[in-house]
This record gives sequence, structure tokens and C-alpha cells, in this order.
Amino acid sequence: MTLATAWFRSPDFVNALYIVAFTLFIIGLRGLTGPNTAVRGNKIAAVGMVIAVVATLIGEGPSGIPVINSAEDAWLILLGLVIGTAVGIPAAVKVKMTAVPQMVALFNGVGGGAVALISWAEYRHALETGGNPELQVLIPILFAAIIGSVSFWGSNIAFGKLQEILPGRPIQLPGQQFINLALLLTAIGCAIAIATGSESEGLFIGILVSAALLGNLVVLPIGGADMPVVISLLNAFTGLSAAAAGIALGNTVLIVAGMIVGASGTILTNLMAVAMNRSVPAIIAGGFGGGGGAAAAAGDDHGDRTVRSTSAQDVAIQLAFARLVVIVPGYGMAVAQAQHAVKELTRVLEGKGVEVKFGIHPVAGRMPGHMNVLLAEADVPYDQLKEMDDINPEFPRTDVTLVIGANDVTNPAAKDSPDSPIYGMPILEVDQSAATVVLKRSMGAGFAGIDNPLFYDPKTSLLFGDAKESVSEITAEVQAL
Repeated sequence: MTLATAWFRSPDFVNALYIVAFTLFIIGLRGLTGPNTAVRGNKIAAVGMVIAVVATLIGEGPSGIPVINSAEDAWLILLGLVIGTAVGIPAAVKVKMTAVPQMVALFNGVGGGAVALISWAEYRHALETGGNPELQVLIPILFAAIIGSVSFWGSNIAFGKLQEILPGRPIQLPGQQFINLALLLTAIGCAIAIATGSESEGLFIGILVSAALLGNLVVLPIGGADMPVVISLLNAFTGLSAAAAGIALGNTVLIVAGMIVGASGTILTNLMAVAMNRSVPAIIAGGFGGGGGAAAAAGDDHGDRTVRSTSAQDVAIQLAFARLVVIVPGYGMAVAQAQHAVKELTRVLEGKGVEVKFGIHPVAGRMPGHMNVLLAEADVPYDQLKEMDDINPEFPRTDVTLVIGANDVTNPAAKDSPDSPIYGMPILEVDQSAATVVLKRSMGAGFAGIDNPLFYDPKTSLLFGDAKESVSEITAEVQAL
């Protein structure tokens, strides 16, 4: 029995489990590249996580002491698992698709907060057992404390903006950039003081507090239009902090998993920033948009511009006799939970010989891939989902473009108005199609808080109302033709 226990606790066996775990992580991540394999990919990654947790619990900590060294340790770990499971599973099951971005921001923040607390606990333990640890352990601890704290508090602000607990518009303090710089230098200064020999838990708490304030103040000035990029960036921060914690703890799977998250988050952040024609530093310096969208639109001088209102019957006639229809989904589709109705409309149109494609903008919605997730839930074939660069050349030959709740990503001002805050941002060029139908609740502006000239284009007509109800009415009218 003792021999078997020693074998299970041996570093070689634990490392073998870690290798299996992060191999499953990579296979699972690869499965997330398409909706047909995404569910399987999630399950594979989940199995990898179970193996990683088991390997960690049967292994040893950085000081060579078993992770579970007493009955008290076992009960505390079990209590944590029970609480986490009791909170996490119901939250994930009950969350609405419109609230998934908030959930992603919140869960990501929890990861960063956990890393910051682990760093603090490890530093306190080191002080109690002989002073500062060696630099190869201390530096990753300090790095993880700073980045993890920034990620936790920044993610909370992102959650608040997405949940509309906080205003979605940019909130800036006087001298914002100087305050941010001072907080960053404070955190780095405390870390340098500890790394050069100071043994002070007060300095470490100073790191956590200054990084927390920095995380809050960095995200507050970022507007809702930039929120998908922010979520991706904070996700990368959490991954990097986890990798640093893994180095400090000597935990192989934490290093690998953290680097995978950090690298993929960084790549995604860059891709999304390019899609918006904005640099990441410019976004962090202060974004645009959010809050008061309707007021912003109402305050504009429209002059003699008018919109053409239409009916479900007229839209149905346009769609039924088209050769190519492109559907452009946006956050309005998510709010109305209209993805299943859109799938049914697609099925009916294809039954009448109409070719249907979907134009997906990289930053449509409130998180990376938001529209893809919604449409995958409705079993829309993945090959019908066209990225911006692929669908834009199709618009000149498109008979009807149906825009469902998308606003900023279709705004021609990004091409035509140098004074517009979104000028230069690549958009879905729906104005190039023969006719455009926009489904909206009202004339309110999008999350960027700016007016959309597309609505006043002579080729554009607007169908006002709940997107799900409107799409269902259109579908019924198409079937009746």
C-alpha cells in the first residue's frame, strides 16, 4: 500500500499526468475552431482539466511538501471544489446568450483574482519560513500579483459595463494617463523593492492595491464599442499571470495552460484591433462609445434626411424573389434571441432556391465570436458564415442584405467621414448591395453612440420591432408566397 502511494505521488507519474492534461487542452482548443467540433473540444479540454487537478492534488508543492498533507487540507480543498461547482454549474446553465459576454468577463476575472491571491499566499508562506524566496521564484510571484490583480479588477469593470451596472460610455478622470502611469510605477517600484531584498508584506499589499486601482482605471475610460477587444486582452493577461504562477509553483500544466491562453488571447486581441483599425495602446488610452446611444442619435441634425419604413410582407417579397441574400447579425439579434428564427428563415428561403450567406464582423456583439456562438447554437452551417474579408466582395452582387440589430459594423461613416470616431474601421459594406433591410427596435444609435448614415440611404428600408418577432413574421409571409 505504501509502495503504491509512493508511486502515485512520484514526480514522474505526476508529470506524465500533466503531459496528458495539456495535450488534451491543445486537442480541445483545436476542436473549438468549428461549431461541429466545439462541443467535443470542450469535453476533451474538461477531461484534461480533471486530470490536471488530480495530478496537482496527489503531487507536491514547490517546497516538496505534499499538496494534501493533512485531513484539514483535504477538507479545505473539498470545500472549495463544492463551492465552485455549486456556483459555476448553475451560472453556466442558466445564463442567457445575451449575458455570455458578461459571464466570460466575470469568469476571466475570477482566474486573475485567484492568481493574485495565490501569489500573496505564497509570499506570506515564504516570509513565515525564512524570508524572500529565490529570485527565480520571487519574480514570477511579483509578476503574477501585478497582472492577476489588473486582470481581476479590470474584468469586473468590463462586467459592470456589459451588465449596464456601470455606464457603457468612456469614464475618464482629469489627468487619467498620469494617474495610470503613477499606479503602474508604484506597483513596479514595490516589486523592485521586494526583489532587491526588502522583506515586507506591506509592500506586497501595496502591489496588489495599486494594480487593483490600475485595473479599474484602465478599463473605465474604454467605451462599449471596444469591449470585445478589452475582454480578449484581459483574457490574455489572466493567461500570462497563470503561467507566471505556474513557474513560481513549479506546476507544469499551469505554465502550459497559461501560455496557451496568453498566446491565443494576445493573437485574438491583435486580430480584433486590426479589424477595428485601432491599435491596442489607443484602445487602452481611451475608447469610444456606449451609453446614451439613443440620445446621441437624437441630438444629431438629420436635416431633411428621412428613413423608409417597411413591412414584413414587403420584406418577404424582396427576399423570396432574390437570388442572393446576405444576413448580417449584430447584438440586436442576441438581445431578441432571434437566432433560431433566423435559422428558420434561412431554411424557408433556401427551399425557394434563394442562396443565403451570413456576413460576420470580427467585433460584432459584445465578445469575440459572439455571433458565431449564437448561430452555432441554432445549427446554422459553418460554411454559410463568411468573415468580413470574404463577404465584402459579395455585396455588389447581393440582391438583399438583411441587417439584424447590427449598427456600428455597417456604418458607412467609417469609410466616408474623416471626422467620425470610427473612421478607418473596416466594416461590412452592406451599402454596396442592391437593397438593404435593417431590423431595429428604434432609431437609437449603436454601442459606439454615433448615428448611422446607412439608415437614410435610398436603397435602405427599416423594419421596426423586436427582431425575433419581425423575422418570424417575414418567414410566415415568405411561406405564404
